[in-house]
Amino acid sequence: MHGVTMKFIIMSFKSSNSCGYDEVPTKLLKLCSYFFSSPLNYICNRTLFTGIFPNGLKYAIIRSLFKKGNKNDLSNYRPISIVTKFSKSFEKVMQTRLLKHLTDHNILSMEKYVFRTKLKTDNATYQLTNAILNALNNNLLIGGIFCDVEKGFDCVNHKILLSKLEFYGLTGNHYKLYKS
Repeated sequence: MHGVTMKFIIMSFKSSNSCGYDEVPTKLLKLCSYFFSSPLNYICNRTLFTGIFPNGLKYAIIRSLFKKGNKNDLSNYRPISIVTKFSKSFEKVMQTRLLKHLTDHNILSMEKYVFRTKLKTDNATYQLTNAILNALNNNLLIGGIFCDVEKGFDCVNHKILLSKLEFYGLTGNHYKLYKS
């Protein structure tokens, strides 16, 4: 699994009694991680090899989460999906492998902070503040454009996303599903 084991991923989950539709609480999964790790690792590798995600892991409980403002206004709520910890462990494996590929091939820009180890929003804030202060000290003009990408993921075109992934060397069976 390229350095990160399924057992490590399972043990990294916060211990709680929360669970998805399968009603398997995180605490139980962690207690039994020794028994679950190897089969989960096998299924995850098969999923990545074949490009077929197990149907049983595609289900989620959908809940409305209040964001802000008037509680009577439906637009102030956003849906969240509560998936099983088995699904979460697959997501973590895929995220880890994708990030490793992007890092190993120097694809991510230095200004990309999301999902990167040891980089947080504090680093982005520090870098921005430092650039502004340096510009002010050198009597340079400063401008900024800030975009609110609320609901940005709702607008992603999957064919374009997959073609970009292919451009960056991520190819395989996943691409065949959307190519036609």
